[in-house]
Amino acid sequence: MTTYDVAIIGSGPGGYVAAIRCAQLGMKTALIEKYNTLGGTCLNVGCIPSKALLDSSHHYEDAMKHFAEHGIEIPGEIKLNFKKMIERKQAVVDQTTKGIEFLMSKNKVDVFTGTGTFKDATHVVIASEKENKEIEAKNIIIATGSKPSTLPFITIDKDRIITSTEALTLKEVPKHMIVIGGGVIGLELGQVYRRLGAEVSVVEYMDRIIPTMDGAQSKELMKVMKKQGVKFYVSHKVSAVERKKNEVTVTATDKKGNEVQFTGDYCLVSVGRRPYTDGLKLENAGVKVNERGQVEVNDHLQTNVSNIYAIGDVIRGAMLAHKAEEEGVLVAEILAGQKPHIDYNLIPGVVYTWPEVASVGKTEEELKDAGISYKSGQFPMRALGRSRASGDIDGFVKILADAKTDEVLGVHMVGARVADLISEAVTAMEYRASAEDISRMSHAHPTYAEAVKEAALAATENRPLHI
Repeated sequence: MTTYDVAIIGSGPGGYVAAIRCAQLGMKTALIEKYNTLGGTCLNVGCIPSKALLDSSHHYEDAMKHFAEHGIEIPGEIKLNFKKMIERKQAVVDQTTKGIEFLMSKNKVDVFTGTGTFKDATHVVIASEKENKEIEAKNIIIATGSKPSTLPFITIDKDRIITSTEALTLKEVPKHMIVIGGGVIGLELGQVYRRLGAEVSVVEYMDRIIPTMDGAQSKELMKVMKKQGVKFYVSHKVSAVERKKNEVTVTATDKKGNEVQFTGDYCLVSVGRRPYTDGLKLENAGVKVNERGQVEVNDHLQTNVSNIYAIGDVIRGAMLAHKAEEEGVLVAEILAGQKPHIDYNLIPGVVYTWPEVASVGKTEEELKDAGISYKSGQFPMRALGRSRASGDIDGFVKILADAKTDEVLGVHMVGARVADLISEAVTAMEYRASAEDISRMSHAHPTYAEAVKEAALAATENRPLHI
């Protein structure tokens, strides 16, 4: 039996990054993955394929609606080859997962394909179709991620009533896709299929979409997506989802108590995700989970069993690939005797619709609830020369700063490329910058980033230059 310094169960962004960092720090490392490809949900059926479809559908929409205004004339009819679009998405996935295989080989990480199950706190049995193997590890990291959630009365048939996984491999563009849930996944995939010609109806239980983000972002994104043709039904509680042949009917109750029905050919259930620990047999190692199914960990991401750690979607906190990566590095460095840290307040959140939505730090609602005195500065993207040049004039940048110290407490953006732009805010907040600090930094012209400087000027002295 081979003995490892660390064994990692799950090869998503948290698991494979933890494996790389452990190997870099000189540990003999094993990575266990139940599926035939590495990368977990994110690379196979999440972040990467959804972004590939978002980009492809964006190009299609531009060709259909915006090329002419740029003086680009395409002779003949523009046609959608949906099969080719799905094939390209898969090619991107395949290339990315092969890249992870290369990184494992480069860093001399031993990869095992099969389902990892705890025999006890230091032994893992790996069951595959061919054989069962057993390895020993001084330390074990649980990085098994999450799976799509559903509602108790919904039967996911993976054909017409689907999750995000199936939405990435459809054989046709829906005529009418009903999306249950106005969060990140539902909005991103809803926008993909709206661009490709589907009617899209988003049914959301809360009174606004992306309810965990700043209220101004929810309002702006809904306004823009309504212009794009997406229909929204907020404050609607779904009570039934039924399929008859190729027709799906969703029944919901609105805020006035009236029953409403929606009929379409596909229903995307995107009501969140749940921690995935099925088959791990955590009880054999004595590892505790809480009432939400999350593996319980302390501030060092250590479970109640001292040599077993857990990271990513399987523990508390936002279910974000980059959060899992940071946690994977943190555990590896703790095992190496270092003293790393993560500031969870500074992990950004992004919605990859167009316009994109990005946030870091506290929302305005959170500051109000906490009784923190703050000031706000906001700048519209349409006032930027770069936005007008590209035609991406929707959105804004909002900076929230402490009323007394001027320290930046939160930054919230909607607009073109804000998924990349949010890193400026993360950097500034990591060094506890004030709004004035940002306002005095030179920003290249013409860029979308100028909106950050202008919002900082608005927060500092209410003196933006270009409005």
